Amino acid sequence: LIYEQFFHEPRFRPSTLMKSRMDAGLLGRKTGQGFYAYEGGRQQTPEEDAPAEYDGRPVWVSPSNSESHKQVVDLLKKLNAKIDDGEEPGEGSLIVVTPLGIDATAASLKEGLDPEHTVAIDTLLGLDARRTVMKTPVTEPAFTASAHGLFAGDGTPVTVIRDSAGFVAQRILAMIVNIGCSIAQSGAATPEDIDKAVTLGLGYPHGPLAFGDFLGAGRVLEILISIFETTGDPRYRPTPWLRRRALLGKSLLTPEN
Repeated sequence: LIYEQFFHEPRFRPSTLMKSRMDAGLLGRKTGQGFYAYEGGRQQTPEEDAPAEYDGRPVWVSPSNSESHKQVVDLLKKLNAKIDDGEEPGEGSLIVVTPLGIDATAASLKEGLDPEHTVAIDTLLGLDARRTVMKTPVTEPAFTASAHGLFAGDGTPVTVIRDSAGFVAQRILAMIVNIGCSIAQSGAATPEDIDKAVTLGLGYPHGPLAFGDFLGAGRVLEILISIFETTGDPRYRPTPWLRRRALLGKSLLTPEN
C-alpha cells in the first residue's frame, strides 16, 4: 500500500522474497513458521556451527580506514593473532579489509589486494557483540576458515556471509536512516516527532535520525552512495536531507530555517 500511495517510489518497493513467503503462508509467529520456526510463540534458533581453529597464519589489516584499522588491530592483539605489519600483505597472510557500502571483491581490487586471500569485517557497530565476516566469491576456504576461527577465538559469535555490498547491518541501518530523512524532507512531521513515533510505536532504541547521528551522517551517506553505485538499485539513493546535513556536518535532526 505504501508503495502504491507513493507512486512506486523505489525506497518502498516490496521484495519478491516477501511476496513469495506471504503466498506460502510463512508469516512468522502467526503460522509457527517464517524465517525461523516457532513453538508456543517462542522463536527456535538453530545452533550455530562450531568454527574451525585459527591456523596461526599472519593477518594483514588494510590501513585504508584508520579508525577501523585500529579497531581490528586492537582486537587481533587481544586474540593473540600473529599480525603482519608490513606495508603490503606477505605471501600467505590473511588479508582483512573494512569497507563501507562496497563488497569484499570491490574493496580488495580497489586496494590491489589478492581477493583469494581476502575477507572483509564489518566495524560499523563495533566488534564486541557479534562479528560479520564477508568473503569474496574466490576466497580460498582455508582463509575463510582461518578468519572464522580467529574472530570467534574469544567466544564472540561470528557470522560468515557471501559477498554483499554493505554487509547486512550497514545496508539495513542506512536504509532506515534514509527513510527517516525522506519523511523529514517531505515535511510530514518534525524530525523530533519522527524519532518519537519510531521509538514509541516500534520500540526501537533510537529514532532513525538520532541513530543516523550516532552512526555518523557522513558514514551513512558513504554507505548509501557505495551501495547505489554497486547495485544500481534506486532504493539506496540518498535523500537530499541526508546528503546536505552530512556535507554541512550538521545533525540529521536539524530543521529547515
